Amino acid sequence: MRDTLISRADVVTGAPERYAKQLVPHLGRRTEFTTDGATSTAAIAGGTGVIEVGDGVLTLVAEAPDAETLARVQDVLGRHLERFGQRNELAVVWMTAPTAD
Repeated sequence: MRDTLISRADVVTGAPERYAKQLVPHLGRRTEFTTDGATSTAAIAGGTGVIEVGDGVLTLVAEAPDAETLARVQDVLGRHLERFGQRNELAVVWMTAPTAD
């Protein structure tokens, strides 16, 4: 049995709270987010998406059972954040976490 695939993008910005406040309600029109403190989580495209506000960084985490689903979760989170942050040239670069054998 294969472990869940996980990838993460740490997007450096001076306004992580503002971008999270845009991203969560926008995506929340199609899926329900659960927010606990600085972390919001939702089922997205067959996987899970996490948006976490940090000090000068907005962290996106994508989790999925397979590579195709992981790519869809990454696309949904990354594409929307880049669109909201276009003026400030935000770029989402995903790093895939290693899986246990």
